[in-house]
Amino acid sequence: MNTSGYKHFNILIFGASYGSLLATKLALAGHNATLVCLPAEVELINTLGTRVRLPIKGREDLVEIDSRKLTGKINAAVPEGVNPANFDLVVLAMQEPQYGAPAVRVLLEKVAIEHIPTMSIMNMPPLPYLARIPGLNANDYRDCYTAPDVWDKFDPKFMTLCSPDAQAFRPPEDGVNVLQVRLPTNFKAARFESEDHTNMLRQIAADIEAVRLEVDGKKIELPVKLKVFDSVFVPLAKWSMLVSGNYRCITAAGMRPIKEAVHSELKKSQEIYDWVRDLCISLGADPGDLVPFEKYAAAANGLGSPSSAARALFSGAKNIERVDKLVQLIAKQKGKSLPAIDEVVGLVNAQLKKNQSQ
Repeated sequence: MNTSGYKHFNILIFGASYGSLLATKLALAGHNATLVCLPAEVELINTLGTRVRLPIKGREDLVEIDSRKLTGKINAAVPEGVNPANFDLVVLAMQEPQYGAPAVRVLLEKVAIEHIPTMSIMNMPPLPYLARIPGLNANDYRDCYTAPDVWDKFDPKFMTLCSPDAQAFRPPEDGVNVLQVRLPTNFKAARFESEDHTNMLRQIAADIEAVRLEVDGKKIELPVKLKVFDSVFVPLAKWSMLVSGNYRCITAAGMRPIKEAVHSELKKSQEIYDWVRDLCISLGADPGDLVPFEKYAAAANGLGSPSSAARALFSGAKNIERVDKLVQLIAKQKGKSLPAIDEVVGLVNAQLKKNQSQ
């Protein structure tokens, strides 16, 4: 790999739903992205391209970006049709349980063996990333993962994590090649251990930052940037948001929107949020690495739908990402607990047990 000087990078992205948002940002900046996905998605994307709809400050209408009109190329492939050695960077954009699927598992293992630098934009940090956090032994948390063994061949030096703060969904009335962004915030990545790999991320981030799209005769700046940080703790800022908002969409009576989960019991939401934030600080995070509750609560006002975790759980999913359980376990090892977190974990466990028994 040559990361010196300007270069158009080839990037492999596991997952065509949320992954198409980052793919679009990459292709706008002149880089090429290949989305690993299901055969029906492959056919649609390779025939009609992807569409990503973004809200723009000051504009009433969404801006739709058609991948076929971009400088960089976006295409799609099934896992069996990919050679990881052809790529400069791999991005993990699927939910953690999906990496256990046989063909995906085989491809992921090839990525690990080839030592391709890999950036996760999952909510659930891959086990090799946990190994980069001082004081954590990744093996202690294997029970929080659906398929922990898929990560065994990764060297933590080649793994980084990105906090996927942007919120997006596939509109049910459209094809699976369409993604609509609800909350256009940034991807916040920790550096790789290697300076060369980190410089590649910084170049990509700068290229995305520089993009201006012509809309109605005017060149406009687009939201959703990639930001690269030196601290390994920056991506953990998402944990407070997930545990106080996303997972609390799950109730004994069914699911509720993120906005309601946060704002119907604001004091309790802040207690959970600040407790998880303090846990991250106890691991070594600087308070400046993390997001204050007020900023998150304001953003949650715009999240009028249930979280993807809640939607999956109440659609019968037998496994979902368990950041709630991971946070509970890390805290327990440090002699900390919070009844409200235990309540969240208990509700998720109960619904999963129900789903798995059917």
